[in-house]
Amino acid sequence: MLYDVTIDGKNYRLDLNRAEGRWSCRLDGRDLEVDAVLARPDVLSLRIGNMAYEVKSERVANDLHLWVGSKRFAVEVRDPRSLRGRTRAGDEHGPRKIVAPMPGKVVRLLVREGDEVQPGAGVAVVEAMKMQNEIKSPKKGTVQKILVSEGAAVNAGDVLAIVE
Repeated sequence: MLYDVTIDGKNYRLDLNRAEGRWSCRLDGRDLEVDAVLARPDVLSLRIGNMAYEVKSERVANDLHLWVGSKRFAVEVRDPRSLRGRTRAGDEHGPRKIVAPMPGKVVRLLVREGDEVQPGAGVAVVEAMKMQNEIKSPKKGTVQKILVSEGAAVNAGDVLAIVE
């Protein structure tokens, strides 16, 4: 199975195949030794080489986020053979809302209205359960509106800013 994967704005080509109970994995043309077990729904226990990881997935609005330990990554997975997996025209053009992935407090704004941002650039920092999480821009563009202020309490799904 061939996939195009974007993680925090960086693109990768992933080829996954399962044979005889084992996974073979090729990432950008490089073979990796991978073992994966679904520990519980939305949680994958992953071994790559000699390193072990717990990967949790969450969906916020239409966005997919993966947590590896305490780090959050914005992820998009596309099957290049499928029309459904292709980027929608509206994703690259027009405004995109940047939403809080979890309830918390805005501890820092990293941009101002009118600032230019790149995909994966930090926009705000939200603290939840004593962990600070950088919320990133999903696309290249200009920050049109910031809808929160530092110190504001936010709920999961609240719009923090709009990038166009």
